Amino acid sequence: MRLPQLLKESIRAETGKLERRRVAQAAAQLTERYKAGDFSAPAIANDAHRAAYLAIRFPATYAVNRRIFSELKLRAPETQIATLLDLGAGPGTALFAAAEIFPELERATLIEADEQWIKLGKDLARASGLRQDAQWGRGDLRSGFSCGQHDLVVISYVLGELSPDAADAVIRKAWSCARQFLAIVEPGTPRGFSMIDSARSALIAAGAGIVAPCPHKLRCPMAAAGDWCHFSQRLERTAEHRQLKGGDLGYEDEKFSYIVAGRQGAAVEGARIVRHPGTHSGHIELTLCTQSGQIERKTVTRSNKERFRAARKADWGDVWEE
Repeated sequence: MRLPQLLKESIRAETGKLERRRVAQAAAQLTERYKAGDFSAPAIANDAHRAAYLAIRFPATYAVNRRIFSELKLRAPETQIATLLDLGAGPGTALFAAAEIFPELERATLIEADEQWIKLGKDLARASGLRQDAQWGRGDLRSGFSCGQHDLVVISYVLGELSPDAADAVIRKAWSCARQFLAIVEPGTPRGFSMIDSARSALIAAGAGIVAPCPHKLRCPMAAAGDWCHFSQRLERTAEHRQLKGGDLGYEDEKFSYIVAGRQGAAVEGARIVRHPGTHSGHIELTLCTQSGQIERKTVTRSNKERFRAARKADWGDVWEE
């Protein structure tokens, strides 16, 4: 997955305004903090951090959000998403991803505490030709927020920066603002998943249906086993991205955990593949989260040609229909 060309050029123009050495140092700091899951203080503290985020974190966050919105579209193909609310919007990353998946999107409300992010978000939208009407509001989610009804509400890589009580309050308020769907995403780490699992339980208790990734509303079997449910999204690295991160590969894999809740459900029909399929000579092994609320392992042999072809195409995070 890659950024749209105009958006990529707009980001390159912004990051090019600062000395490369400063941006590289800031990129190393951000990468270290994300790996450590350290959000005890704001991760973005200056212009160099913002430039580094645009270069190395924006593409990953965009790719993950686009993947989740694609899954929502797949699960509820008749749904029309005309309005979006992004809580803790940063530079508007989720909006750019939603604009690619929901052509019917007309209006977005973005709430962000950092004034510089708001300015950058507006600049990127203008430079990249974003057509949606985007209304920015400055506000700290910890202090509460007001919002009207929106078809889709997004909380993307935000809960990890909040206390448990504040995160719970944000989730409850966000659900009340969601006319149709609420999507929450966190890093694909044990800590990130624990926040998603808590959000899932709270939403189910509030009467929400689970659209993705879960094929059931029972207790998460991976959480019960001390494991964590997460997925992976591959994204293209630009030359600048590779230089700042000191990598040689032209891609990277972003691990993430997520939940999409809906007013009407649109439950998964089948099971969810929760590990990389194991490909062997003559058979493929799938690890599935099933509608019975259990983790099951299924072996698909070459003797069943049609199912074997389907298993060869299947990937981690896909739905496996029985």
